Amino acid sequence: MIGTDLHTAANYLRQGEVVAIPTETVYGLAGNALDPVAVSKIFEVKNRPRFDPLIVHCAGAAQFARYARELPDAVQLLSQKYIPGPLTFLLPKSALVPDIVTAGSQRVALRVPNHPLARKLLHALPFPLAAPSANPFGYISPTTAQHVDDQLGGRLPYILDGGPCSIGVESTILGFEDGMPVVYRKGGLAIEEIEAVIGKVEVRAHSSSNPNAPGMLKSHYAPRARLILGKLEELLRAYEGEQVGIISFQRSYDQLAADRQLVLSPTGDFAEAARRLFAGMRQLDQLGLSLILAELLPEEGLGRAINDRLRRAAA
Repeated sequence: MIGTDLHTAANYLRQGEVVAIPTETVYGLAGNALDPVAVSKIFEVKNRPRFDPLIVHCAGAAQFARYARELPDAVQLLSQKYIPGPLTFLLPKSALVPDIVTAGSQRVALRVPNHPLARKLLHALPFPLAAPSANPFGYISPTTAQHVDDQLGGRLPYILDGGPCSIGVESTILGFEDGMPVVYRKGGLAIEEIEAVIGKVEVRAHSSSNPNAPGMLKSHYAPRARLILGKLEELLRAYEGEQVGIISFQRSYDQLAADRQLVLSPTGDFAEAARRLFAGMRQLDQLGLSLILAELLPEEGLGRAINDRLRRAAA
């Protein structure tokens, strides 16, 4: 059931159930992060492998000290500027966090979502929420309540509807190794913005198995149709005569029907492109195409995160 009643969502969560919630990045599949049984239901509903850790969503940055044993100075600096927001910290976990949340890792991913409904819900609960994206594992992430209902509605007691997600790609994940900052997942906060606060960071953004952080698997966010990356003009010539759709940054192509083209942002706005990416991929995937052809965006700002999702969808 889709609805906007916070009390209903909170009651299900207090009972150990799993519900879908909105965030500014994508919709999350949420359960009590301190209850191993509730967390286990998240993995079951999503069909997510147990070796892929989850993000813990907190009501405010002050809660980080409860669930992490160490808070580097960089966390404090970035929290002052970007929390709440699309930034997740990977930190040494406290004993309060069950091992199932971190897939046995001694580090926990913590963030504060910047969505008014999600924040009200978190403030109404006595526990944080573990919440990966609310989609079947490996498929395109959901950015509306309807996306969740289309694929998981029959397995959830409630979907809290907070409207379309304002950012549209998952959070950036930042951790520390030997005191040095490392980006494990490119996401809704541009690396340039992080570096403006704490200096240069290392980027280590995917893993083939047993990932260090959520969202690091090489193949992810994929439509059912095969997705191929390259120069669109060359790809359209190579696959002429096949049922194809395209994902382009700014340009449309006369040889294809408009409904088979996802133009992310005609004005070249990275934020608009990020908001439109996952919903547009879903629309193309519903057309029964044999192939989706896509081009990469400039490797700057949110273009890095969009390219990361496209590369994983193609993998």
